[in-house]
Amino acid sequence: MNIKRFGLSFWILLGLLGGVIAGVIAHNMIWGSINIEEFSAPIRKALKEFATTETRGFKLFSDIFLSLVKVIVAPLVFSLLLVGLVKTGNFKAMGRIGLKTMLYFTFATLVALSMGLIIVNLFEPGKALHITEATEKIVATKSFDPVDFVLHIFPKNIIDAMAHNDILPIIVFVLFFAAAVSAVGERGKIVLDFFDAISHIMLKVTGYVMIFAPLAVFGAVAAVIGVHGLGILAGYVKLIACFFGGLGAFLFIVLPLICMAARVEYFKLLSYIREPMLIAFGTSSSEAAMPKTINALERFGCPDRIIGFVLPLGYSFNLDGSIMYMTFATVSIAQAYGHDLTLGQQITMMLMLLVTSKGLAGVPRASLVVIAGMLDAFGIPAEGLAIIIAVDWLLDMGRSATNVAGNAVATAVISRWEGALGQPGIENK
Repeated sequence: MNIKRFGLSFWILLGLLGGVIAGVIAHNMIWGSINIEEFSAPIRKALKEFATTETRGFKLFSDIFLSLVKVIVAPLVFSLLLVGLVKTGNFKAMGRIGLKTMLYFTFATLVALSMGLIIVNLFEPGKALHITEATEKIVATKSFDPVDFVLHIFPKNIIDAMAHNDILPIIVFVLFFAAAVSAVGERGKIVLDFFDAISHIMLKVTGYVMIFAPLAVFGAVAAVIGVHGLGILAGYVKLIACFFGGLGAFLFIVLPLICMAARVEYFKLLSYIREPMLIAFGTSSSEAAMPKTINALERFGCPDRIIGFVLPLGYSFNLDGSIMYMTFATVSIAQAYGHDLTLGQQITMMLMLLVTSKGLAGVPRASLVVIAGMLDAFGIPAEGLAIIIAVDWLLDMGRSATNVAGNAVATAVISRWEGALGQPGIENK
């Protein structure tokens, strides 16, 4: 596969289209003329499990790619942040950057939550959904425990944290490790040179892994459509259109306005992160795009020390697309049940989500976990989660791509506030 001939973006889009076609063919081969909706819920469940098994070959492509990406993330973040901190040597500045970063994340979260509420109240997509029979609770609720969250930040075992790509504990360890490397002076130079070489090597490895991104997108899309078929989208057109319209407004109105205020060239930045966004969209994984996003931000002119600090934090504190989805989906389910939430309840929900949405990036299907908690908190039938679970895979594609853009903008904005935007990246040194 000659990636360079047409560019990675072209091949990812081709993989996406090929996945749709292959998925439709596989779906027709598995189901034929059978109408699954004619069967009872237990039989439908068994049939879908059978179809999932039959399409495992497609999913293998995306699973391998995601595994390769996860191998890259921890050493890449560790080495970039360490080298950036030690070479800068200004740990007081990192405290200042940390404060600015959290203030920005809080602002962006409030904007995303508000947009979700505005769109869902304006267009009321939940009223177009059809309630089917009650199903078992799909996701267990998880309450936010601030004590557990704070304890989790401080690693008991750095090897374990890196093995699980637990970004926050890695960052805390690197801060201490970088301070120690700086404190030992000349003796620390050999360690710095080692991790500087590691960062270059990991960026090169990233390039190799990304060659397989089009196949990963092909496999992920084909597997989902092979099981569910394109027909699943028919009853959710308004919900899908409203959510993607909201994401579009966030991407092309809100983020450009933020960049304009911070004097960042948004559409130039967007051209740099186009490929990471496509990877995130095709694989429904923001994490899959992280190595490529680091590379793109370096070429855009963000310094390594800020990229290595802000971008990983963003994966726990600044998932804009996922955060917007939480208010949008919760109120949509309430509308589907005819459960009217007052303005006060919706504001309360927004403030609750401002806290409970933090630190759940490592939880599988984290958005659904938080939404399940909100349904319980506001007396909305928890079974309503089954309403959106059918198209969650498609909505996840959009919110994953938006998460990438939101974190890229956060990194560029913090770089501008620090007067560091435009410094050469690691590959240009």
